Amino acid sequence: MTITPDTPLLTGLRAALGPELAADVVLHGPDTAPYCRDWHGDVQSGALAVLRPRDTAQVSACLRAAQALGLGVVPQGGRTGLVLGAVPDTPARQVVLSLERMTRIRSIDADDFTAEVEAGVILQTLKDTLAEAGLFFPLALGAQGSCQIGGNLSTNAGGLNVLRYGMTRDLVLGLEVVLPDGRVLDLRSRLRKDNRGLDLKQLFIGAEGTLGVITAATLKLGPLPEHTATALLALDRLEDAIALFRLARLHCCDLMSAFEFMPPLAFTLAHEAMPDLPIPMATDAPAYVLMDLAGSGLVDVADLMERFLELAMSKGLVCDGVIAQSHTQARALWQIREGMNDGQAKRGRHLRTDVSVPLSCLPDFVAQAEAAVTAAMPGAVCVSYGHVGDGNVHLNVLPAPGTDADHQIEQAKKLIYQVLARFDGSISAEHGIGRLKRADFQDALPPTQRDLLDAIKRAIDPAQIMNPNCQLSHAQGPVT
Repeated sequence: MTITPDTPLLTGLRAALGPELAADVVLHGPDTAPYCRDWHGDVQSGALAVLRPRDTAQVSACLRAAQALGLGVVPQGGRTGLVLGAVPDTPARQVVLSLERMTRIRSIDADDFTAEVEAGVILQTLKDTLAEAGLFFPLALGAQGSCQIGGNLSTNAGGLNVLRYGMTRDLVLGLEVVLPDGRVLDLRSRLRKDNRGLDLKQLFIGAEGTLGVITAATLKLGPLPEHTATALLALDRLEDAIALFRLARLHCCDLMSAFEFMPPLAFTLAHEAMPDLPIPMATDAPAYVLMDLAGSGLVDVADLMERFLELAMSKGLVCDGVIAQSHTQARALWQIREGMNDGQAKRGRHLRTDVSVPLSCLPDFVAQAEAAVTAAMPGAVCVSYGHVGDGNVHLNVLPAPGTDADHQIEQAKKLIYQVLARFDGSISAEHGIGRLKRADFQDALPPTQRDLLDAIKRAIDPAQIMNPNCQLSHAQGPVT
């Protein structure tokens, strides 16, 4: 269906919003294209319109209008998601609701260690603003230069610092949410302890916009780490990463903020993406670990890192390593981790997984899953990396050259998920379900859990307008 300015539903949407608001917030036609594709450019969809409210009252008006017309609403943040959670799939019946104009940092309280921010605030902007006040919001993602706080909350983003600070839901004290019928649910709070019944804000964190639109949040802050120590370590085998992590937890305690594992192929992929990136050590070890220690005040993390590595090497857990001597060097080490992703993208379409297993099972899972893929798919290349400290593995697969990429991606996914089931793992550690993983999620969902999720959805969004076909498919859809 071609959507023109006089398309009845678009005309009805403008009328429901009123001429003044419609003129300000409604985009249609070619202007909607950037809002209807996924981050990697694999999927291009469309929408009846894109709505760009400036404040909570305008979000409320947009949802009331959408519900009156039976339109599906796809909430959207910085468009950095990886599971099609913010990409419309029924263009003629859905509108995108972008929070990109809601960018106010409403307040920063250094005594309470809190900040109240609107959903469209870019994560890096928030971190930079807080740093000027000596404060720190610990969420750290590769996409933090463009992802938005509302999207981080709606997907319960993970990232690099989960082992020390937890997932995004652990960093939130309060929310402001607009419900599907336009009512505003004010759950904003600066309280660290509040045990008055069910914690309703947790319903909306990780819900991917299926229950309402997060418009603002009160976030939990900490002091800005003044000192960091970063090390890149070579290991004789991936199993040693678990022993090394256990040793680091015992001797570095809560000063350890990141502990990542990478294969030797990471250096090749990073170099393909960034040819000028310095590689500070030999790249032929079976496994590598990238770790950060961070602290403030009187804590000497540099000395702690050196003493820890001496201990680790004396136990035979590390065969080589380098410690960054400056912030620039530390940044270059982390660019290897980040550049690896860009290198994979340069090789074309590939499978990107985001799974988790119990920490102790991580090496066995990687070995068994990679063996299953390479045995069934000669020429395919497995790239396993991720967050040792929380059992999160990104086991990606680059299809064999000259093969049907879509077929190989689907085949590899099934093989990996079969192995994952043996470890009682999760198909989504931090990226969410979206539309991309909906079928796999539903197939493995126990009936009792499905019934409860459906009941919550019907109670909060009886018209089923919020992010249709995201996470779960429902018998009832938007009114036609």
